[in-house]
Amino acid sequence: MTGLDIEKDQIIEMACIITDSDLNVLAEGPNLIIKQPDELLEGMSEWCKEHHGKSGLTQAVRDSKISLEQAEYEFLSFVRQHTPPGHCPLAGNSVHADKRFLDKYMPQFMYHLHYRIIDVSTIKELSRRWFPEEYKMVPHKKATHRALDDIWESIKELRHYRANIFKESAEKKSKIVENGASNTS
Repeated sequence: MTGLDIEKDQIIEMACIITDSDLNVLAEGPNLIIKQPDELLEGMSEWCKEHHGKSGLTQAVRDSKISLEQAEYEFLSFVRQHTPPGHCPLAGNSVHADKRFLDKYMPQFMYHLHYRIIDVSTIKELSRRWFPEEYKMVPHKKATHRALDDIWESIKELRHYRANIFKESAEKKSKIVENGASNTS
C-alpha cells in the first residue's frame, strides 16, 4: 500500500497463497504489482518512499500495466478455483490493515472470503506476553515489505507458533488415536 490512510492511499502490490488448516501450501496464486499514478507515489510517506524505493516496488508500480480492477478479477478467479465461498479467511501479519483496503477497493474479492481473519500479529503479541521463551525462538524476518515475502514469513511464523505454543500434548494425541481406533471398529 502507499500508506495506511484508507481515504488517500492505494493498494500497490498483492500476492496470495492458500494453505490448508495444517499450513500446508495448496496453491500459490497471483503476485501482482498494481499501476498507480506518479502523483500518488510522490505523495507517499517518507517510510514508504524509502522502503518501496529500496525494494524496487515503486519503480515496478510505475512500470506495471495492471489495474486495480484487473487485479481483483485475477485474485477472485484464483480463490474461486481453490476455495468455496465464505470459507477462506484472510490471514497474515497486521492483516486488519489489508482487510480495510480490500474491503474498500476489492469488495467482490472480499465477499468470497470468510468474514473472520487470522492475524498472526495477535498471536505474536500474546506469545511475547504469555510464552516469552517461545517468542524468542520466532524465525527472523527479512522485512522486505513485499507481498509474497510477507506471506511466506507469516506462514513460517504461524507454523512456529503452532509447533511450539499450540502443540498437542502426548496425552491428547493418545486419546485422539484411541478415539479414532474405536470409531473404525
